[in-house]
Amino acid sequence: MKTEKHGNNWSAYYDPDTRRYFAEIIYTSREGREQYNYEITRDIYGRLGTFKDDVDNERLIKSAKMTYSFENTMYGTLGPERTVWDEEANEAMQKAIQNKKKNK
Repeated sequence: MKTEKHGNNWSAYYDPDTRRYFAEIIYTSREGREQYNYEITRDIYGRLGTFKDDVDNERLIKSAKMTYSFENTMYGTLGPERTVWDEEANEAMQKAIQNKKKNK
């Protein structure tokens, strides 16, 4: 099974050690940066990359459970700069990304 998928603003990962799936959406512009991490299902992971438009891929990712959010834009934010909904899932995703980088 392919363990990594990418689009313009999104990346998805499968961690074979934990058998968990994760995705992140990152927007970067002159106005600032936004990052959203999700724990996705196997079904969502399988469907990612099958759409012609990356907006549809992002919409599919956003239907999953959000685990982390970071917004730092010139327009400010409505809440705290960092909000973590599921620290354990976010840490597991970061470990999966680090393992992928080590194995390359």
